Amino acid sequence: MRDGNPRQVKAEVEVRAPLAIRDDGDHHGNVALAEQRPSSRSDERVTRKLEPPKAVDDLGDEPWERALIKAIRERGFLWRTEQTYREWAVRFARFIAPRSPYAASGGEVAAFLSALAVNGRASPSAQKQALNALVFLMEHALSRELGEMKFERAYPKRRLPTVLTAGECNSLFAQLDGTMQLMAQLAYGSGLRLMELLRLRVHHLDLERGQVQVFAGKGDKDRRTVLPQSIVPRTKVHLERLRRLWDEDRSNGLAGVWLPEGLEKKFSKAGETWEWQWVFPSAKPSKDPESGVVRRHHVSDAWFQRVLKDASRRAGLNKRVTPHVLRHSFATHLLENGADIRTVQELLGHTSVETTQIYTHVMQKPGLGVRSPLDRA
Repeated sequence: MRDGNPRQVKAEVEVRAPLAIRDDGDHHGNVALAEQRPSSRSDERVTRKLEPPKAVDDLGDEPWERALIKAIRERGFLWRTEQTYREWAVRFARFIAPRSPYAASGGEVAAFLSALAVNGRASPSAQKQALNALVFLMEHALSRELGEMKFERAYPKRRLPTVLTAGECNSLFAQLDGTMQLMAQLAYGSGLRLMELLRLRVHHLDLERGQVQVFAGKGDKDRRTVLPQSIVPRTKVHLERLRRLWDEDRSNGLAGVWLPEGLEKKFSKAGETWEWQWVFPSAKPSKDPESGVVRRHHVSDAWFQRVLKDASRRAGLNKRVTPHVLRHSFATHLLENGADIRTVQELLGHTSVETTQIYTHVMQKPGLGVRSPLDRA
């Protein structure tokens, strides 16, 4: 054990976290967890990839799974929370098989959490998510008291972010066109996280002020960031095309776009209004697995990540380019150009300036413009 003492928690304290998991209205992808390839067959019980989200009418095959879903829905938890808890419960059931979760003990839950940290190399947030899910499963769905548990704690791994140069950014954008180029330039030029980009609604863009409003970002925080003036004309053209698509959807009687639950209850028709449309909608409508309603969703995260991967390959870049690399590049380039670190912190939506300070380690001129002694020779 890394610190000589296993992690001790009281299970009942952790059950508050379900409310912190937000539903983003995107039902296309899996809940992703960064995992290493299993080192042995026994480790596969821990590191096995999660199953795709289940349809709303699929209540599970096992009694414990049906009890879990019943408990979740009785409390009105969000769709993403239900899927996340269900997936962790399934992984735990595989881990203790052939024993049923009904017969599981707190020691087995602790063993699973320790295995995530040691064998699965899980991040602290993933381990915390698993803990919340299993506490809810055992204590609230199956009425089994866990008490205190001791398990190996996952530790964060400090890695320097990958950053593109300005030239590499331009080479990447040159391999894209149309909506794909606009998305990539907005991700870089505004410093948006992937899901912040995909969840943009029409009213989030303030073209006159040159601002992007991010609502319910990471940590459920709102913020404003910059909208690059260089892409405003193309953004206007994009919105004009989008408005024609919106007109077609209304003429065809298509259901409105997904809305946060509270808003949909209060303004049931808001999803049909122009200002609530996705800025980057999918090409075709699809069935919402939660409600069964056929509507137009935003483009999928997997699609945009493939777009960037293919573009970076065509550009001949020797770096792994992801949407978050564009965000890293946004922050680093601002600091290199003299922006105040507190301003960059606010634009990124970081709670602590310490998080933003990591970009000072990858600036082209760290510190006070220090030069290598070899360059002075």
